[in-house]
Amino acid sequence: MKYTQLGRTGLKVSRLVLGTMNFGPQTDEGDSHAIMDAALDAGINFFDTANVYGWGENKGRTEEIIGSWFAKGGGRRDKVVLATKVYGNMGPDGEAWPNHDKLSAVNIRRAVDASLKRLGTDHIDLYQFHHIDRATPFEEIWQAIDVLIQQGKILYAGSSNFPGYKIAQANEIAARRGGTIGLVSEQCLYNLAERRAEMEVIPAAQEYGLGVIPWSPLHGGLLGGVIRKEAQGGRRASGRAADTLADPAARKQIQAYEDLLEKHGVEPGEAALAWLLTRPGVTGPIVGPRTREQLDSALRALELELGEELLASLDEIFPGPGPSPEAFAW
Repeated sequence: MKYTQLGRTGLKVSRLVLGTMNFGPQTDEGDSHAIMDAALDAGINFFDTANVYGWGENKGRTEEIIGSWFAKGGGRRDKVVLATKVYGNMGPDGEAWPNHDKLSAVNIRRAVDASLKRLGTDHIDLYQFHHIDRATPFEEIWQAIDVLIQQGKILYAGSSNFPGYKIAQANEIAARRGGTIGLVSEQCLYNLAERRAEMEVIPAAQEYGLGVIPWSPLHGGLLGGVIRKEAQGGRRASGRAADTLADPAARKQIQAYEDLLEKHGVEPGEAALAWLLTRPGVTGPIVGPRTREQLDSALRALELELGEELLASLDEIFPGPGPSPEAFAW
């Protein structure tokens, strides 16, 4: 396993991040435990979750599954850099009682204690804001975070789904307050098929020393060989992938991608992960395996080296926006 620093911190994390969103909704507790054991055995030490995972009436279930895995002992908790998130409404009926969602100081306090209880631990290594909260000033957010750090309940704070200007705003206010390290990571949607983060988010993250943690590295399965799998009678595309393939031009683009990788003898999903590992500022993509086989495929991407010719061909199929501000200015 390869490791890197998380942004400007001294924290060492694996270059693959184990995403746990499927634990509970699609993968039962026993299989989830087996996947976490296999990930740890392979050297993955960075696990990502969120308080809302489990979804619907089962919000919080994913954190509980991780907590029951920690409870097995064997140094599991000490070996893991644990990341979870706050923002979402935790009410099972979808209606949030006032102050029971988003990033007010009162909800941050309530949410972190609830996550700690579900996770069965006394601290969270990386506490991430799952979305921006337009109604809560960062002065209030950082005050709440400072208290949690002083209490030893969290160690670092990160963002998720933040635009570049909010990363800058958050860290400038943290710097003015003094004694607050500010955001150390940004978890954003970023992959070959969705490169808008290169316009502002990733430059802002690099400027402020945040590690970039891409989510949906296969774009909902779109980059995992979806057309070939359909032709072979396998699992059909759904969600974001199905919506994209409904566009003839987009389907032609994905077909070109699969044809290119077949020519080079490379599995599409592994290539998509390996490409992210070449991108400036990227700490490591989040892989969310439903099965052990999917985890094994993700691990193989760590050893895959994409040549300059193949990287250039991928850029031709999925051109990025170009550098900012030149991409939208002269």
